[in-house]
Amino acid sequence: MSWTSHHRRGEILRGVVAAIDERRDGLLPMDLPGVTETFTDELDLLAALQLRWHTRLSGRIESELANQPMDLEDAVVRAWHGAADDLPGVREVLDRYHALPVDDAMATALAKSQAKEHLTLAVMAGRGAYADAECVRLGSMIEARARAEYEPAVEIVERGPFAGLVDMFRAVRSAA
Repeated sequence: MSWTSHHRRGEILRGVVAAIDERRDGLLPMDLPGVTETFTDELDLLAALQLRWHTRLSGRIESELANQPMDLEDAVVRAWHGAADDLPGVREVLDRYHALPVDDAMATALAKSQAKEHLTLAVMAGRGAYADAECVRLGSMIEARARAEYEPAVEIVERGPFAGLVDMFRAVRSAA
């Protein structure tokens, strides 16, 4: 991948993240300009979003642990909450495709990615080591706790009957 294509891919991915944060429908926006030219298929785009999530989560965990908290698991849960607040649309897309993968390759890739995330959560919470097979189960419990205690910082606004900005202006004008 050339430097130019690397930057173009990053630019398209930022647009994808912005679109899914706005849409909040849990679907991959394959209809956006440049997406199908930049990503080979849905799995390729989903993998890029998974990497974006994992990078943000890891950074949040490191930031929380830098404060030397007394309870490591609480810090990891706070980090998960922060990452979910930072990337709400990405989290929705990952959850949707984990629950409803489009094919076996996607199901396998997402299961492997989730197991690695659970392993990271458990290890960073001080619940085991990377070589410990039990860590995946413990990390799953930590993620379940984070989800159960999660209160989104980002308010989800229900869309009205209009589809875009122009329709919104028309609706406001006709209501006046």
